[in-house]
Amino acid sequence: MRSIFPSAAVTQTRYALLSSLRAQGFGIGSFETGQPLPGDLFMVCAGEAAPAPARTVILSEPAAGEGPSVVPGRDGSPHRVCFDGNDAAVGSAMVRALVGGPEMPTAADPETLALFALAERVAQADITVLINGPTGTGKEVLARAIHMGSTRAARPFIAINCAALPESMLEALLFGHQKGAFTGASSGGEGFFRAAEGGTILLDEIAEMPLSLQAKLLRVLQEREVVPIGASVPQPIDVRVVACANRDLQSEVAAGRFRADLYYRLAVFPLTTRSLADRPQDIPALAATMILRHAGTRAVVPWPTHRAIEALVQHDWPGNVRELENVIQRALLFAGGATIEAEHIVFDRRVAFTFQPASAPVQAAAPVEATSPSTLGNVVQMSEFAAIRETLKACGGSRIETAKRLGISERTLRYRLAKAREQGEDLARVANS
Repeated sequence: MRSIFPSAAVTQTRYALLSSLRAQGFGIGSFETGQPLPGDLFMVCAGEAAPAPARTVILSEPAAGEGPSVVPGRDGSPHRVCFDGNDAAVGSAMVRALVGGPEMPTAADPETLALFALAERVAQADITVLINGPTGTGKEVLARAIHMGSTRAARPFIAINCAALPESMLEALLFGHQKGAFTGASSGGEGFFRAAEGGTILLDEIAEMPLSLQAKLLRVLQEREVVPIGASVPQPIDVRVVACANRDLQSEVAAGRFRADLYYRLAVFPLTTRSLADRPQDIPALAATMILRHAGTRAVVPWPTHRAIEALVQHDWPGNVRELENVIQRALLFAGGATIEAEHIVFDRRVAFTFQPASAPVQAAAPVEATSPSTLGNVVQMSEFAAIRETLKACGGSRIETAKRLGISERTLRYRLAKAREQGEDLARVANS
């Protein structure tokens, strides 16, 4: 990671900011003890010369009657961030996002910082990693950070969602196939493992992998070779495997849905991400990062007020980071000036409606009293699950016919069924009962 060289004035007046950046992995250089390398960053106070404008952040404090502000550098100009101690949480996050770039993960909560510090050490060991945690808590971000911190950073990083791939094609997609190996194989395919040669492959939602394929994956991890479908000679591979799961794999092993030997092969070093509501200090930092990410080419990037941040921190975030990103994009749409106010923070609420399955005649919907707040994502998901359940019943459990009636692919249907199982509802079993 590049180092930041602050001016003497910044060192004297922004000690907390520099400490925060150091805790997030930045090196803090000094002109007295070393010289900047090409690509290193600079931080100066307003009025000081910018050593390299495109790589410089100019810091200042708001004048009387003015508020905090941020102006990202464009066309070689320096970044400008204006804030005082009252806005330190958001201001520090704005600076981190500007100097770290889009690839650097965002963290401010002590436990999250400790997790990324541990991941940095794990990255150097080149061992298999299992990341467990709720959906939307940044498991792929953590996996990518491990890849970027390793000696494999210059090689491919390939992320695969095991639940989103057709079960019948999963083996060929992972391990490759030869021409003519099966109907429709008009040409050969190398598969994701060989495509990731020298790099990292992320197997997301590993708990959804069929048991039959788990045995083949176990052999790949043990022997470090794959046998493409239709081939008789194994192909050696040099790939680091990171697996992610949003369910407790030990419980899946106990239930007979996941192989114990594969679990212990994957869990060489287990890491766990936490729900966003359990790490409130990350919320202002993530909000600031997302504001910069989605502000686009606005001349003025809105700054969230204290009340807006308070509203974000007090929310329970059932949708975790993905929900936060939706809320921030919505706030940017509503905010027309230089600030994001509390009234611009709009959370999803339960919609009053009843669901009519696709095969049922259209009837007037009876109103349903909204008893508690809910995310829009949850409402949509509940309606999807109900549609799938009723259509499966109408189709006698046939997934092919169900997908046709719903107007979705079999792959999408399989993914939705897997999502329902994650939340404790086996739609296929209920439909057949």
